[in-house]
Parts: sequence; structure tokens; C-alpha cells
Amino acid sequence: MTIRILLADDEPLLRMAFTMVLEAQPDMEPVGEAGDGTEAVRLARLLRPDVVLMDVRMPGTDGIEATGRIIRDRPQTRVLILTTFDLDEYAFAGLKAGAAGFLLKNALPAELLSAVRSVAAGDAALSPRITRRLLDNFAHQLPTDHSPAEDERLARLTARERQVLVEVARGLSNTEVAAALHLAEATVKTHLSRCLMKLELRDRVQAVVFAYETRLVRPA
Repeated sequence: MTIRILLADDEPLLRMAFTMVLEAQPDMEPVGEAGDGTEAVRLARLLRPDVVLMDVRMPGTDGIEATGRIIRDRPQTRVLILTTFDLDEYAFAGLKAGAAGFLLKNALPAELLSAVRSVAAGDAALSPRITRRLLDNFAHQLPTDHSPAEDERLARLTARERQVLVEVARGLSNTEVAAALHLAEATVKTHLSRCLMKLELRDRVQAVVFAYETRLVRPA
């Protein structure tokens, strides 16, 4: 199965570099390039890519707004936010907009390819520890009180599912959660899947965001 990829970045040289890496893969096909968010939304509608590599800071419509529009128009398209991380204050907003994860612009080719394949398969493209670091750094953007709708969703979880969600939000991998709670790793995956279903979330990233927003877990 070939993964169709749209590149959205206002730097032509960066788009060219990503394209060269992607074209060398037998299971990947770059199908288009956009220099701003408005063009990214238009091309996503026209080309229907499986994955969009989305820069945050672009002229006109930025990557955050473009991500939200693409996800609303075509939920099956997965968006990877491109970020410099230490300088980019909008990565958290990108995840909230529906992005499947974020990728550092200086990522190694192997990391880029792994991220694309992960999100195309329906997973999140960031490690649990990076998830925690990101949320800790942008904790000031989180609400200070509970949202009734989110509290209601949290009440749908069993005690064990809630425990798993807490450990995932603290930055533990499935293997580490299994060790901490004395469970089989397969059982952890099952509980996490049920959490996503009950909370109406797409992936691990949104589950972590939800745990922080409801103050189930507090930033370090």
C-alpha cells in the first residue's frame, strides 16, 4: 500500500529535501506541495493525501488553522506538525487541532519515515516522553478549571482504564505502563483502546491532551 503525502512548508529547499527522502521509499508517494496553509487545505481536498507534513509558521493561513480545516474536511487524512520545538509555541495547539503528532524539522530521515508510516497506520508520531515534555512546556495554555463535557467523558472510564490513562499521560510507554501496573502489555493496549473509544479520541496524543486538560495529570 502506497502512502500518499502532501508537503506544506513555505521553505522550498526544505520541501525539496523531504521530497527526495520520501520518493526513495517504495511505499511512499509525494503527491503535492504547498507554500502556505490556504494552498495546503485546497490541495488536501483535491489530492486526498493519506498524510500531510504541515509547517506551523507560514504566511496567510498558518499550519494550525490549516490542520483544523483539513481534519474537519477529511478526518481520515493524518497531519504531522513540523516544528523547531524550542522556538515553536504552537505545537500544542496543532495537536489540539487534530494533528497526529509533531516532527522536528531537523529530524533524521529514518525518523521522518518512521513518523509517516506510524501516522498512516493510525498511530501517533511522537514518543511518550516527548509528549510529556511538550505538554509540560506549554502547560500555561491549558485551562485552569474543568469543562463539564470533559468531566462527563472521564466518568465513562473504569478505574483501571483511568489508571492506564494517567500513566500514559505521565509519559510512560505501553511497556512501562505494564510494569508499573503489573499488567501484560497486551492488556495495557486493550485498556488504552477502550479509553480512546469511550473518550471519543483519535489516538494517544489526544488522550494525553485530554488528561492534562481535565487536570487528571498536572504538568511537572
